[in-house]
Amino acid sequence: MPTTATLPPGAPTPAAPRTGRARLPGWVTAVVAVTSLAVAAGALVAVVDGDALVDSLRAAADHPLGVALALAAFAAAFAVRAGLWVRVLPDLPYRQSLAGLHLALGANHVLPLRLGEPLRIASVVRRADVGLAAATASTVTLRAADVLAMAVLGLVLAPAAFADLLGPWGWGLLAVVVAVGGAAAWWLRSVARAAVERIRLPGPTVAVGSALAWCLEAVLVWQSARFAGIELSPAQAVLVTCAAVAAQTVAVAPSGLGTYEAASVAAYATLGVDAGPALVAALTAHALKTAYSLVTGGLAVFVPSPGMVGRLRLPRPADLPERPAAAASVDPAAPVVLFLPAHDEEASVADVVRRCPTSVAGHPVTCLVVDDGSTDATAARAAGAGATVVAMGANRGLGAAVRAGFAWAVEHGAAAVAFCDADGEYAPEELERLVAPVLAGEADYVVGSRFAGEIRSMRPHRRFGNVVLTRCTSLVARRPISDGQSGYRALSAAAAADAEVVHDFNYAQVLTLDLLAKGYRYQEVPITYAFRTQGRSFVRLGRYLRNVVPAVWREVNGAGVTPTPAGART
Repeated sequence: MPTTATLPPGAPTPAAPRTGRARLPGWVTAVVAVTSLAVAAGALVAVVDGDALVDSLRAAADHPLGVALALAAFAAAFAVRAGLWVRVLPDLPYRQSLAGLHLALGANHVLPLRLGEPLRIASVVRRADVGLAAATASTVTLRAADVLAMAVLGLVLAPAAFADLLGPWGWGLLAVVVAVGGAAAWWLRSVARAAVERIRLPGPTVAVGSALAWCLEAVLVWQSARFAGIELSPAQAVLVTCAAVAAQTVAVAPSGLGTYEAASVAAYATLGVDAGPALVAALTAHALKTAYSLVTGGLAVFVPSPGMVGRLRLPRPADLPERPAAAASVDPAAPVVLFLPAHDEEASVADVVRRCPTSVAGHPVTCLVVDDGSTDATAARAAGAGATVVAMGANRGLGAAVRAGFAWAVEHGAAAVAFCDADGEYAPEELERLVAPVLAGEADYVVGSRFAGEIRSMRPHRRFGNVVLTRCTSLVARRPISDGQSGYRALSAAAAADAEVVHDFNYAQVLTLDLLAKGYRYQEVPITYAFRTQGRSFVRLGRYLRNVVPAVWREVNGAGVTPTPAGART
């Protein structure tokens, strides 16, 4: 007998909205970056010899082995620094150490004020399970060791020249860096004593390794000078490198543009090199460093796994958990529940309910309509046609309605749970085709595929969108899927009880990814489909992508339910 009920107590309720942390507005960072970059670039354009710069870049293009040597030495410098970080934090994987360094390097070439540095810490904390205290203390300590090693090299190679280049402000800044480094080392020692993580305090190996890294970076400066027609000795190249990098400590523009060149030209001047060729050599070196940094920094966002932006795909099938044990047998008296999520579907819901079969595969069928806050006669017409109606109250969204349908079916001991739209696009007469693999124990989750069956009517732009989104879902899921947006699906009781739909807006992609990640067996069956002739779909491409893409990311990265504001389907 048809009944009307409120949302069952077991159904999920919207989670509290998340609150963000206070931070510098992105537009402020962008304004500072663009303004400082424009000023620095304008100043350089005004003084550089364009023809000489073109000749230098042509020389680089004509000597690819020289460019390769310079970039290889630059890369080796960061390989050494990554090894030093792992020496201090033995539990930090080398690949994640290298990725963190390159991520910060790339970001510093895009962001002003060296704001990329915190990304080094964030990367290993997020991706390598390193504690924030250990990551921060070790990073500051090693950066201070870097600066100190650079100063020692400069003073050893050319004491008077390097001292003049530093000047009073430089010596003051060096003192501050040493003091900060000492405080960070003390903090690192405290973290080590707490025995939370394995930590080795920096020693002679770190000092020697930091000096070696600067010497390797100097190879790029040496090679760039040759492209500009300047012959430097290895010691002179190290001096120019130390002076240029020392100035980067107070860089404002992204990549330290302008600051790097000014310090380099000053260092070249102490060696008797004219300002014109010196500026060309500095710009050539800076161009090579920038190219390397942007490429490797971009790669470090994604490689190695897990990427800085999180996982973009499910684990490989072989790495997924084993399928949960299925019930030994299905009670023949247990009902098959077919539920219809409905919002303002008074024109079609009664017809769909009446077409629902009374039994399938020997099981009685219960037709349930989940009324998602309809403002018309949807609930009354569904009940009048013989359906049980669950009232959601307010319009919470399609995903929330599907969760409510699962909860009701599981609570009432369903042998299998299926659902389809209430707009008449899917045929309830084909219910047995959907639930047969579930009842036979062959599958836990069955999707009715329109593209494997018969499509009687579908608008071209919707067909195209369905194909594209399905291909994307298949890529993320790492398995063949022919219809990722189908609105006709069936689940075993166990899968329905375990299913999570991580947003209220929709269920299509996230439900599939959730169940596959939990090891449930997936199958598709062909169905017939005809585009609705009454009412209108709530799907609009922009809104759909704004809601679905973040939800897919949360699903792949294991987040919980985040609701869409009420009225999402209106």
